[in-house]
Amino acid sequence: MRTMKLLCLTGAASLALSTVAAAQSVAPGAPGIAPNWSTAAKTGAGASYEAYVDGQYRDGGPTGAVSKVWFSIADGVLTETMYGLIHEAQIKALRFAVVTPQGLALEGPDTTERTEYLHTDAEGRPLSPAYRVTTRDKNGRFEIQKQIFTDPDRNALVLRVTIKSLTGQATPYLLLEPHIANTGINDRGVVTRQAFHAWEGDTHLVLKPSQPFTAASVGFVGVSDGLTDLKDGKMDWTYASTGEESGNTMMTGALPSLRRGQTLTRDFVIGFGDSEAAAQAAADGSFATGLDEVLARFNGEGDRVGWEDYIASLTELPRLAAQSTDGGKLAYASALMLKVQEDRTHAGALIASLSNPWGDTVDASKSSTGYKAVWPRDFYQVAMALAAMGDKETPLAAFNYLPQVQVGPNTPGNTGVGGWFLQKTHVDGELEWVAVQLDQTAMPIMLGYRLWKMGWLSDAQMTQHYNAMLKPAADFLVDGGKVGLLWNDAEIKPPFTQQERWEEQQGYSPSSTAAIIAGLTVAAEMARASGDATGAARYQAAADDYASKIEATMFTTNGDFGDGRYFIRITQNANPNDKGPMGVANGQVAAPEDRIIDGGFLELVRYGVRRADDPHILSTLPVYDDQSLEPLYRVRYDFGPEGDKTPGWRRYGVDGYGEDWQTGANYGVGGEMSPGQRGRVWPFFTGERGHYELARASVNGTPSAADIAAIRQTYVRGMERFANDGLMLAEQVWDGVGNPTSRDYKLGQNTDSATPLAWTHAEYLKLLRSLADGKVWDNYEPVQSRYAR
Repeated sequence: MRTMKLLCLTGAASLALSTVAAAQSVAPGAPGIAPNWSTAAKTGAGASYEAYVDGQYRDGGPTGAVSKVWFSIADGVLTETMYGLIHEAQIKALRFAVVTPQGLALEGPDTTERTEYLHTDAEGRPLSPAYRVTTRDKNGRFEIQKQIFTDPDRNALVLRVTIKSLTGQATPYLLLEPHIANTGINDRGVVTRQAFHAWEGDTHLVLKPSQPFTAASVGFVGVSDGLTDLKDGKMDWTYASTGEESGNTMMTGALPSLRRGQTLTRDFVIGFGDSEAAAQAAADGSFATGLDEVLARFNGEGDRVGWEDYIASLTELPRLAAQSTDGGKLAYASALMLKVQEDRTHAGALIASLSNPWGDTVDASKSSTGYKAVWPRDFYQVAMALAAMGDKETPLAAFNYLPQVQVGPNTPGNTGVGGWFLQKTHVDGELEWVAVQLDQTAMPIMLGYRLWKMGWLSDAQMTQHYNAMLKPAADFLVDGGKVGLLWNDAEIKPPFTQQERWEEQQGYSPSSTAAIIAGLTVAAEMARASGDATGAARYQAAADDYASKIEATMFTTNGDFGDGRYFIRITQNANPNDKGPMGVANGQVAAPEDRIIDGGFLELVRYGVRRADDPHILSTLPVYDDQSLEPLYRVRYDFGPEGDKTPGWRRYGVDGYGEDWQTGANYGVGGEMSPGQRGRVWPFFTGERGHYELARASVNGTPSAADIAAIRQTYVRGMERFANDGLMLAEQVWDGVGNPTSRDYKLGQNTDSATPLAWTHAEYLKLLRSLADGKVWDNYEPVQSRYAR
């Protein structure tokens, strides 16, 4: 049991920073330049492990007080750091600038980076998301090493920093860019040599160094900030306050100069709270405990309860790791990443990614969740992966969370039908996007069924959830109805979905329909077990009807590619042969529907709606894999040397959700769409294909050892190759087409889209579980028995 230490603060120690600075200079230039966020190409992300108390997060359990701080790392520097709810960023970046006789060097653009895990087992597998990050000047003048972790007993973040001069004099400066309350426009700040204080409203942070800075300043970015000041190699400004003005701020702390070969060590703790006093107490408390002890508690070493305990609780993880080709390193890192990306106020609220895609060109003048939000589809993938590892508690908490994001009479502003699950919400259920995606209504039913069949939900609990949540969802998948929420007043007629899994097109989608049929079939099973014979018959009849029309509505027989016979991504009417144009999305052309292929048809096999050797599936594979198609329509790209290729796939042909292949610009800069935008390869499709190949190898019985070995070598190892040095898996990796952008991407490198993507880590873990079991983890036996045998 961790214990909280009470701090006795003297009057001098608790003196408000604003009082200290009241009579000193005020920074000019408010509000500074327009703010943005940081790159989403993270190499690390972390938070403390907190144990549930009766399935919820609250103080007093085995891990003591609940810490609500998350951080991310990119380009070797601390980037978006959240406090409160998981989407509430308070820091844009903390990095170091170093002045040398040759000029100013800045961490990120002027350094290389390496991200490693601080705490690993004997096999090098990470046991906690504490990091050692090393940046080295590209000209060899200095090296900076940072250890980064949170205080599991407080709302505090720890950085332990060592700076070494390698060739001559070097003067380092700490640069902190707050973005309090999830924006960068209304921050105020006060600095002394002893501490920094930034705030907006009732959200505060206090940064305290282990030894005072030699000088300190706060300013408005682009006008009076420290980085602007240091361009001439000297720190001339020592503004103590932003005064009564607010804006986009930066805080700068000077550290002692170093001679060649000298090393400087400093610790920094950033405390957060609802007042300056609370934030300062959090930082002081970490120092009082001792940072070695804080790290030991974070890790869960000895009798302390922390991340080691969570990893040890994953009963299936060693069996999954045995299916890897990297000794289990990515499996353990993936386990950490999925648990990190859960809110610590709303238990079970699983987000898509602790990042804001293409954040370095995303406007931070207004609050933005980016991917730090709940999508029931991504949510399902993560919950199923957690279950695959043997984590019983988190999937149950996730399932119990789902009513918060289901539309019903209590949904604010709802005037239409209920039962469906919201497209995207904040973790507290606040509405964000409200389109209807039918797979996102089916997947909670599928999750409930699996938890019941695993024995994690009792019969009585299942019946309770069926009546309260799952039956309304199944009814919607049968009846649809008129929506009435915010802008959305559409009439939904399943299986026609308002949006499919890529959130861009309406119509009949193989992937959405696969989930709908699976959801209704298992809903019928739960209905029968709950005494609802009428519902069971209704749901199964609808599933049968939808299943009988799949090929007629989604399989073209006169397509432009191959022999003309293949599943298309989506069709907006019941005729897949009319060559109707797709809707325009992401600045791309409205191509005929038969010229747009995606991997959605493989979901029919995964869930058990079609056999892996179904002739319609087999005739689609060559088109999906055709690398001779022109780049606009081509989906598959292979990576690696000849004879040892890793296959990868884009979402679909004509995908525009990515960097501009002509100019190298980020996606959607300034909210403007460009015809040059190009969606790249998504690594989780390599996992999806591995699942299909396992299903194909299992058609006539148990897959052979040779089959399993081949899938491991191609698809498991392929996903491991896509991981970056921090063992983060991305949404997208660079496919080599067009301008490599200012980041000079290499083939297969994660882009600035979203890293780590929870879905990708989940797919990897589920593939390991499937191989360990010798059968597809996401397959539903009642569906398989009815439609694919």
